Amino acid sequence: MQRWRGLEDIPEDWGRSVVTIGSYDGVHRGHQLIIGRAVARARELGVPAVVVTFDPHPSEVVRPGSHPPLLATHQRRAELMAGLGVDAVLILPFTAEFSRLTPADFVVKVLVDKLHARAVVEGPNFRFGHKAAGNVAFLRELGTTYDYEVEVIDLYERGEAGGGEPFSSTLVRRLVAEGDVTGAMEVLGRPHRVEGVVVRGAQRGRELGFPTANLETPPHTAIPADGVYAGWLTAQGEAMPAAISVGTNPQFDGTERTVEAYAIDRVGLDLYGLHVEVDFLAYLRGQEKFDSIEALLERMAVDVKRARELVEEHGSR
Repeated sequence: MQRWRGLEDIPEDWGRSVVTIGSYDGVHRGHQLIIGRAVARARELGVPAVVVTFDPHPSEVVRPGSHPPLLATHQRRAELMAGLGVDAVLILPFTAEFSRLTPADFVVKVLVDKLHARAVVEGPNFRFGHKAAGNVAFLRELGTTYDYEVEVIDLYERGEAGGGEPFSSTLVRRLVAEGDVTGAMEVLGRPHRVEGVVVRGAQRGRELGFPTANLETPPHTAIPADGVYAGWLTAQGEAMPAAISVGTNPQFDGTERTVEAYAIDRVGLDLYGLHVEVDFLAYLRGQEKFDSIEALLERMAVDVKRARELVEEHGSR
């Protein structure tokens, strides 16, 4: 799959294509419907499928300080989109100048002049251009002038998560913030992932017999609520069952919020400096401060046993 950073990266000889546009943070099951339909239409027309997305999130430029927690890095989104059959991802730097493009200018500069859109696939509430003035009706109207079709896909899948709310990135962010990683997994179609580089912490886990990988996460990462979780720690392509702790470590009066993962039944792992992924399968309990280190160790042993059981019940990642 090709990845382009800005309009200037698009090959000059790029032909017609089917395009879908959006932040697509998380590439959840609703997103998958739209992207999947764009890919299917591209195959029908014999042209590539292109996803257009933005960096940073548009809200950060339009309303500074409002950047939402991110469910997936751009690299992760690209991997997920490639798995859906997307041929190219265009990441547009979202600047103040770009935000002032009128809907008509956006269509001409991006869809017509650069991507030569043959078809555009979107959800019903798609908005674009300065002050989000453009909608699917306007997009379709311009299509008659610039020779592209517009297909609108109802992305409103529902399940048990969030009490039956329509699937959305906003819903996933809320579920993650509440620690409901099982609900988030239903919407995403896979466990919520947090990734980062393993850095040295206080190394108390090692002293206690439960050495953990302490992650330094990218800015704006959507991190689950404080507590203990079951899931996986993946390093260098190997997924290992893990007990995961999120929080400030109240047992030792910590103040810095961290994500730490203990690879169950693994001895002698040296992960410092490696980029790793942590996938959250299930919530086990909230953070607690125990009366003694012995009581803490007893509970940690219980947590690890339960995490091991849940991962085994779920099967491979």
